Amino acid sequence: MALPLLILILQFSGLFGFTMLISLVAAAGLHEFYQMTLPGQRCAERGLAIAFGTFLVPLCVRFGMQVLFPGLTLALLGFGLIFLWRHGDLQRVIVQLALLFFGFVYIALTLSHLVLLRSLPSGLQWIYLVLLIVMVSDSAAYFTGINLGRRKLYPAISPNKSVEGAIGGLAGGLLAAFVSRYTFFPALSILDCLFLGVGLGVLSQLGDLFESMLKRACTVKDSGSLLPGHGGILDRLDSLLFAFPLAYYYGRYFLG
Repeated sequence: MALPLLILILQFSGLFGFTMLISLVAAAGLHEFYQMTLPGQRCAERGLAIAFGTFLVPLCVRFGMQVLFPGLTLALLGFGLIFLWRHGDLQRVIVQLALLFFGFVYIALTLSHLVLLRSLPSGLQWIYLVLLIVMVSDSAAYFTGINLGRRKLYPAISPNKSVEGAIGGLAGGLLAAFVSRYTFFPALSILDCLFLGVGLGVLSQLGDLFESMLKRACTVKDSGSLLPGHGGILDRLDSLLFAFPLAYYYGRYFLG
């Protein structure tokens, strides 16, 4: 149900509408992240951080990535002063400030790259490429792991993942890249397919493991309950967040 809706939005929303949508997704993701990492703490600061992180997405799109450093510097100074004024428990204040700031980088910054990717000349093809590689890689990893998995990949973080599943995921990512080349993205060369298939496949698995680490550290099963039966928005985005920046920079500097 979600995939056809996403395709419709990509095809017909335009850059402005797509930016607004991703800004709302960033707000939901930041809300989940702070609910996990700062439950019941710093409610006012969390609200300000969600507003700032949401606004960072259209700012990056409007002014480019050059707005990132002044924007994050302003956030550091602003929230540093707020925490200095409202320090609360001095044993926790540095951890709370670090978690608040990390939410900008982990969610708002990575999602800004998705909208920047959409703004490239072949933006739609790039987004479809990332989605296809990540989805096929995830599915291939799952089915390979179920049928052939023997050696644990990273049991401390994700006990069910296997080395064989990870290899199957990389093979699926490569296959998806070549399918993209011969269907909707002919501008890709064979070398592009090899690099993007492996690179995006690796980053999708690392993104999944990273969010699993966050959830284990916060002792939660799902990042949220926004999507009944499927967890939160971060549970759906975890494999994509690390992939968007690579796709954007590769598309801009090597296939621009």
